[in-house]
Amino acid sequence: MPLQLPILPLATPHQRYSCHGCGSCCRDFSVQLRAVDLQRIKAQGWRTELGFDPVIRFRGQHYLRQRADGACVFLEADGKCRIHARHGFAEKPLACQMFPYTLSPDAHASRLGVSFACGSVTANRGELLRGQEAEALRIALRGIPESLAAAPDALLAQDLRSQSGELGSLERRLVRWLDSAHPLCVRIDGLGWIAQTLSAAKLASVRGDRWTELLDILLGALPAELSMPILEPPTKRQLAMLRGAVFARTEDPKPLAAGAPSRARAILQQLLRNFRWQRGRPTALVPTIGIGWPVGARFGAVDAMPPATESDESGPIDELVTRWLRARIEGGRVWGSGAYGWSAVDGTAALALAVASVGWVARWHAAACGRAGVTLADMQAAVGRIDRTAGRAPWLGGAAERWRIAYLLRDNGMRRVLRAQWSTFVPFDSTSTLHAHPA
Repeated sequence: MPLQLPILPLATPHQRYSCHGCGSCCRDFSVQLRAVDLQRIKAQGWRTELGFDPVIRFRGQHYLRQRADGACVFLEADGKCRIHARHGFAEKPLACQMFPYTLSPDAHASRLGVSFACGSVTANRGELLRGQEAEALRIALRGIPESLAAAPDALLAQDLRSQSGELGSLERRLVRWLDSAHPLCVRIDGLGWIAQTLSAAKLASVRGDRWTELLDILLGALPAELSMPILEPPTKRQLAMLRGAVFARTEDPKPLAAGAPSRARAILQQLLRNFRWQRGRPTALVPTIGIGWPVGARFGAVDAMPPATESDESGPIDELVTRWLRARIEGGRVWGSGAYGWSAVDGTAALALAVASVGWVARWHAAACGRAGVTLADMQAAVGRIDRTAGRAPWLGGAAERWRIAYLLRDNGMRRVLRAQWSTFVPFDSTSTLHAHPA
């Protein structure tokens, strides 16, 4: 039997989570089932009691069947789970038990993280997450062996193995920059600059202590480096790439249910939505997503919405975004096993693109709600929507995503789309980069 890895607690301070029974995860998530889940559901006799099989095969995998509105067939009217009520927490599918915890193993330990798709996590409600490692361990031991088994350390860059301490050096410096006193728009622009600079660097001869020295030089150059060169607004093609990234992170194919379209029709509708996203005509309605997401916004209205950094709630928005980014990095969800096997350099670029996507989705939510500006509620919805696919949507680790990122890393594209979503697009000057952000 392979050795069981220890679980490292999430280092992000003050992150909290307790289940508050809102039932949102049961209304909008597709629950993939393992062999042990199939055995339990069969033994519980639900097919006889319900009069239909609660399990459906969808795209080669088994899932809990969903109703036509996307809700799980076991969701009760009071928001509680029927399996939980009848048989107890430990008899639910493992995916349901584990949510919103994540475990990302490397060669030495499995790192505890948390998904911001959970409203309690996003709102930071409940008990401190630090100290909940034992609960995550108990769930993993019930049937998620890969989360406790050693995995290769992430590459530093493509085809370049990381050496001892290199990944930790990058992680600590990214966190230090994101947690600094500069305005949020500057810290986000800096993240894009770091991603672009590392992606263009030749790192084969910059290893060990020299790697740490390089990172210190880069961080020392910020934020002054952000004003050189003066950036132009993103091109139409760069904005189309960003909309494609948003589509990839918000599209969520569902297991077929009674009243749902046929598979062929569902795929055709998905292709049409992708085309509409890529085109992004100002007068066109943004395609709908998910359960309960507001509708009616047009692409032009989203682009005209002021960025979140100009919100009356910029302080709470800053706290949320910073906490989310720290939790992604410190929870092992940016590179390695928790992020499709991305290298550290590629994973940092993918994180920057996710931040740009969050900025666009927050403006979209605000426009669809008829607001004049982004609120904390809009940002909570955006972070939750983007984080819900992180690590669980295989296409986000595939060739299309890699091509999209590679395109945006050219010609300062990543920074240009980040600035377009997080600040009024004017060049940063030497004074605007030095103001402290709200406490």
